Amino acid sequence: MGHPVGRVAELAGLTVRTLHHYDEIGLLSPGARTSAGHRRYRDEDLDRLQRILFYRELGFPLEEIAALLDDPDTDPRRELRRQHALLTDRIARLRDMAAAVERAMEARHMGINLTPEERFEVFGPEDPERHDAEAERRWGDTDAYRESRRRVSRYTKEDWQRVKARTDDINERLIALLDSGAAPESPAALALAEEHRQQICDVYYACSHRMHTGLADLYIADERFTRTYDLLRPGLARFLHDAIHANARAAGEPG
Repeated sequence: MGHPVGRVAELAGLTVRTLHHYDEIGLLSPGARTSAGHRRYRDEDLDRLQRILFYRELGFPLEEIAALLDDPDTDPRRELRRQHALLTDRIARLRDMAAAVERAMEARHMGINLTPEERFEVFGPEDPERHDAEAERRWGDTDAYRESRRRVSRYTKEDWQRVKARTDDINERLIALLDSGAAPESPAALALAEEHRQQICDVYYACSHRMHTGLADLYIADERFTRTYDLLRPGLARFLHDAIHANARAAGEPG
C-alpha cells in the first residue's frame, strides 16, 4: 500500500500539513489510499517529492515546479543535470558568502574600525586579517598578538589602502620570481621573504623568524591559506613557504 504520510514527512524533513497542502494543490498526490482514505505514497511519489524539494531549494515557486514536473516534454535526466548545475552554482555562491561572513567576523574581532562600505572599498572580497584567526589560536596570549589588536584598531581606510598596496606589490614580485624559475633559496627569494616578514612587523606585530615560519607552515598545511596564494599563481604558497624557511635558516634560526 506504500508509505504513510507521517513516514514520508519524516524522510523528507517536512510537516504532514505541508504534504497535505501539496496534495490539495495537485503538486504531489499520493498514488494510493487505504480503505479508510489515508494517504499512501508509492516509490514514484517519493521520486517526484525529491524533485520537488530540489526545485524548492533553488527557490522555484510551487506553481512553476508543478508546471515543470507535469510537462510531457520534460526529460527527467536533462532536468536532473540542470538541477545539479544550479545547485552546484548555489553551493559555490553560499561558500563565498560564508567566507565573506567569516572574514567580516574576524575583522570585527581584530578591531578593524572601518564602516562596511570602507571595508568593501578597500578589501573587496579579500580578508585583511586572513591569518589572524590562526594567529590568535597559536599566539593569542602573547604580547605580540595583543600589540596587533592595538595597532589595527587605530588604522584608517587610508592606512589599510597602503597596507593592501604593499601586500599586492610583494605578491606580484613573488609571482614574477616564481615564474622566472628562481629557487626559493635564491638571494632574491630570501629578500622577498624578509620583506614579507618585515611587513608583518610594521603593520601587525613583531614577527620573529620562528613565528614567520609558523605562519609559512599554515600556507601549505591549511587549504584555506594555500588557496589564498595559489589563486594568485599555482605553487605560490609552497614557494613562499620554502623561501620563508630558507630566510629563517639564513638568519640563524631553525627553518
